[in-house]
Amino acid sequence: MRPVADRDGVRPAAATVPEDARLAHAFVEAVEALLCIVGPDGRILFTNPALQRFTGLTAADLLGQRFWDVWVVPEEAVLAAHAVRTAVDSGVAHPQEGDWIAAGGERRRVAMRNTVLYDDDGRAYAVASVGIDVTDDRAREARLHHQTRTDALTGVANRAALFEALHARLEGSAAPGCGLLFCDLDDFKTVNDVHGHATGDRLLVEAAARLVEVAGPGHLVTRFGGDEFVILCPAGDEQELRALSTRVGVRLAAPFPGPDGALRIGVSVGAAIGKAGESGDDVIARADRAMYGAKSHQRRRKPRSS
Repeated sequence: MRPVADRDGVRPAAATVPEDARLAHAFVEAVEALLCIVGPDGRILFTNPALQRFTGLTAADLLGQRFWDVWVVPEEAVLAAHAVRTAVDSGVAHPQEGDWIAAGGERRRVAMRNTVLYDDDGRAYAVASVGIDVTDDRAREARLHHQTRTDALTGVANRAALFEALHARLEGSAAPGCGLLFCDLDDFKTVNDVHGHATGDRLLVEAAARLVEVAGPGHLVTRFGGDEFVILCPAGDEQELRALSTRVGVRLAAPFPGPDGALRIGVSVGAAIGKAGESGDDVIARADRAMYGAKSHQRRRKPRSS
């Protein structure tokens, strides 16, 4: 029988306890969050049905086991044990996020909010945890981050990703610096005008793939915009930049497939070395100027048609 409220709508305190206990029990049984209570030694004192389904084990199977032997991935077991002991000793349980082992051995990412429990004498005796499986959320966030950092046409990194990487390489006095190649395709406008934008797009995709192939691992190839590409080199070494620039020129000079036969374009490349403390805009501007210098030089070298 539900307790009767007084005229102000407030139930008597003595009558509230059984009803609140029933509601709390119903919540713990039905909630999808992974609930558990563990002692200072990490032994499981309580689990709810959601956590039992997650692990594939019954409440009786889980009771008394050290939780890091059940659902914590092996490489994080020592950290988990330390976190519980520290929480009980200090009275502070910090939020955590880590990989748990689900039924069948699948790894799932779980975000935890933890609370230290105290007995009637004020002594900490356990840690209660509310876990949320965020595996799908983290995967979706990763996809969105990838999409916002990737050029939709070519699949290489975009301008935002370039500036993010430059910031990491240049920000602060201890930043490692970097090298930069600014690459502009020659005669690309002619391809678009003569063969159409669909052919031009396919050429851009192939050019990006060739740049990734030439640059190799550790380098970031980005489409800066239009027919301009930038290669971020982790080592700010002039000799390496010159060698890479030569390889880029040779690879992009090779024929591209076209609707009516082979298409040939060229590339103008400008190099710059970024030092710690510089802005990404300044380094890109230097590489851009060097590229235009190379393009002007190539135009002067071209023979005049008779």
